[in-house]
Amino acid sequence: MLLNPPNEAQRAPRSRRRLKVPAMLATAVSLCLLAAGAPAKPLGIGDRLYPQLGNPGYDVASYDLAFTYPGVNDKPLQAVTTIDAWTTEDLERVNLDFAHGKVESVEVDGEPASFRSAGEDLVVTPGETLPDGSWMRITVRHTSDPVYGKEREGGWVRTADGLAMANQADAAHVVFPCNDHPSDKALFTIRVTAPNGYTAVANGLPTDVDRAGGSTTWTYRTRHPMATELAQVSIGRSKVVHRKGPHGLPVRDVVAAEDRERLEPWLKKTPGQIAWMEKKVGQYPFETYGLLMAHASTGFELETQTLSLFERELFTQPAFPKWYVESIMVHELAHQWFGDSVSPRTWSDLWLSEGHATWYEALYAAETAGRPFEARMKAAYAASDRWRAAGGPPAAPKAPSPGKKNGIFRPNVYDGAALVLYALRQEIGRAAFESLERTWVSRHRDGAASTSDFVALAEEVSGRNLDGFLQAWLYGEKTPPMPGQPEWKSVDATKAVKKAPTKTTGKPAGKSAGKSSGKSAGKSTGQSAGKSAGK
Repeated sequence: MLLNPPNEAQRAPRSRRRLKVPAMLATAVSLCLLAAGAPAKPLGIGDRLYPQLGNPGYDVASYDLAFTYPGVNDKPLQAVTTIDAWTTEDLERVNLDFAHGKVESVEVDGEPASFRSAGEDLVVTPGETLPDGSWMRITVRHTSDPVYGKEREGGWVRTADGLAMANQADAAHVVFPCNDHPSDKALFTIRVTAPNGYTAVANGLPTDVDRAGGSTTWTYRTRHPMATELAQVSIGRSKVVHRKGPHGLPVRDVVAAEDRERLEPWLKKTPGQIAWMEKKVGQYPFETYGLLMAHASTGFELETQTLSLFERELFTQPAFPKWYVESIMVHELAHQWFGDSVSPRTWSDLWLSEGHATWYEALYAAETAGRPFEARMKAAYAASDRWRAAGGPPAAPKAPSPGKKNGIFRPNVYDGAALVLYALRQEIGRAAFESLERTWVSRHRDGAASTSDFVALAEEVSGRNLDGFLQAWLYGEKTPPMPGQPEWKSVDATKAVKKAPTKTTGKPAGKSAGKSSGKSAGKSTGQSAGKSAGK
């Protein structure tokens, strides 16, 4: 993927044969031509679980997002989204994922373009065909509305004092136009203008703060490519707390100003947790990290890149054991390696993200709080057949139910997937498994990788043919025998008396578990009942 756009001298000029007419007339002519041509239609890259997400024909290099916050969280933000991309085929039209907001105008390479909505796509028609291998810049002026109907999950999250984002898995495109699939990662520049008294924080590091009159504009940039579902913008009456992590890593947390002292005992744990993860899998992969503790009720935590989203309640509710809260912090931290730096190539590869995050969550609880790791894996094994029946095998999860866009976040891709990793470690040995983990995040850093990539690397590192072994564990309807643990039994889903629990990684019984949208919950595997471990 191209990470840096070419300068003006490097851009291949595109011939312009249109008559020089006023911009408004040119747009009107284009609209007429569009109406006369084939109807606009939504496209997708054919993801098995979300077939309409993503769009063929181009590779995004960078996004520039500019939001103007009006000072209340129930009114649309004014926004400008600029997308720089390479075309990978001749394009008469460019489809962008965008489903919630009013589009005011679109330009392609600085010239007006016609546009039309089709399903959850914004279909853009430039004045002339964009040839394969050319550089294009699309600028969309639009609104970004934080108020949704009951049918919409994710996107802007309204907090007590502003907004945050939760875009996984099918929601970035309700916030801004994009190529909304994790296989097309890009660099981001994010600018937020808000009334004085508010603070804005986004992915990456700050590059500028500009105060003018009654408002302030903050600018942030990422140094590593990012999937659209990992974008984060926090707007609120917040305090940003700074400290140093391993190797001088800038760590910054975002909390409500009045919570600064109360939450400090939790905030100060992050550098040590980063150091713990680095001992397991290698150096932290990004330019910064931190926690966004939002005054919001989401039912989940989320690994947004460099700034993980947490509900404030996780840290203030005394029902949550200390060891449990820390393990959930590590779950989202582990995602920075597994899921963020190495993104799933398709949504069926989600188990690689959630299974690894659950693995290190459980391992941290075992090493720092004496929570038995093997007991958790044994409990997961007992439930595994039920999870597979309800949600599909770990690497072939069932599609979400209608109206439940985040319904793929079920126990089969959390503890069910961690169980696959445990079986693999049992099969190839601890030393080979730990080498595999380090090599995986190193080799695929800043990219996207698939289940077949993981299987191939496991074979390379172990020197074993594992195709048959992992085929059964990843795709089988029934859970295979556990290597070295022949006595372990899985409860037959057809004979189970009780319905398999939904995934709830640690909230007390009675509290909604995973993502309210269908995000799986249900840790019946050794954690106290409840709270979702982050998407």
